[in-house]
Amino acid sequence: MMKNLQDTVTLYNGVKMPGFGLGVFKVEEGPELVNAVKVAIKHGYRSIDTAAIYGNEEGVGQGICEGLKEAGISRENVFVTSKVWNADLGYDATIAAYETSLKKLGLDYLDLYLIHWPVEEKYKEAWKALETLYKEGKVKAIGVSNFQVHHLKDLMEDAEIKPVINQVEYHPRLTQKELQAFCEKHHIQLEAWSPLMQGELLDNEVLTEIANKHNKSVAQVILRWDVQNGIITIPKSTKEHRIVENASIFDFELTKEEIERIDELNQNHRVGPDPDNFDF
Repeated sequence: MMKNLQDTVTLYNGVKMPGFGLGVFKVEEGPELVNAVKVAIKHGYRSIDTAAIYGNEEGVGQGICEGLKEAGISRENVFVTSKVWNADLGYDATIAAYETSLKKLGLDYLDLYLIHWPVEEKYKEAWKALETLYKEGKVKAIGVSNFQVHHLKDLMEDAEIKPVINQVEYHPRLTQKELQAFCEKHHIQLEAWSPLMQGELLDNEVLTEIANKHNKSVAQVILRWDVQNGIITIPKSTKEHRIVENASIFDFELTKEEIERIDELNQNHRVGPDPDNFDF
């Protein structure tokens, strides 16, 4: 289990990925975005997660560049993830999308590249493209996002390389136990997007009670729950004090009983699209 902000999880291909990072979903291009990424790196974050569809890769790249300078570290010290969008799923289109993302980010390589959504009859060709990028050394690791168990089974039937990561919506109202068990069995690391359920859990009574006991915020309790469940997590924030607060979760531990109480909040409730009923 992670002991500090810069601890890593070793993916099944041997690549070490920070277990905690910054997400930038819905953060528009501009100074706020650049500053958020820079500030996160300055405060010890070593993982930044973006996607082509977010439309903010240039700002993320600028923030990484400025953050590296400010922290006095090199590119190899920061783990950068992006994702190929649905419109670009196809062998040639996915290769081109990767190159576009790389150019916008101003980087020579990505650490992790994901298929953003399991668009039927398209993700297998896209996966072949990711395998090519991986074999050519253009990306350190490849994975998927929003894949259910049946999508993973289908992909792995033909894949030469299986995904190292499955990034999914994951929070106390959507614990995805079956998916987590499947991923663990196949050594696919689960990663949480929207871990704070877009703020909908911050006044939950159970979480508030646990937070008060530990003298922590509800957000910190949820993120600590992620870490203790072995889930990589990427909370989003653009405010410096919140970026720092989100990462201040390594000085306390939830009890087994508290983890079970949080698990029991599950309602299989999504705030994002359902991968099986998404209008691709």
